[in-house]
Amino acid sequence: MPTGKVRFYDEEKGFGFITTDDGQDVFLHATALPAGVTTLKQGTRLDFGVADGKRGLQALAVRVLEAPVSLAKRNRKPADDMAIIVEDLVKLLDGIGGDLRHGRYPTPSHGRKIAAVLRKVADDLDA
Repeated sequence: MPTGKVRFYDEEKGFGFITTDDGQDVFLHATALPAGVTTLKQGTRLDFGVADGKRGLQALAVRVLEAPVSLAKRNRKPADDMAIIVEDLVKLLDGIGGDLRHGRYPTPSHGRKIAAVLRKVADDLDA
């Protein structure tokens, strides 16, 4: 069975393409995916059967070999470090909450900085 990586896959349209290890493009239809798999990330390693279709090679009986590890997950901070960051974030938000209870919003520049910190922590947790 040939192997390759997902070049792209569009879950809404139900198809995508695989690039084989020897560089060929193979059409991938949703019906060839294994049971329970509805989408594939770019870079996922697969093995599959191949049929010569009307418009070229088409994948059959796809099997997922290895899902790609996201760059964010690879660069993720250790849990102990994240615990400290989250605790500091809670203290920061408590201070802002007190100001808000007294009718004071943070300055626009301070608000942007706080929003950036929140987004970064959310991204680290979501990786």
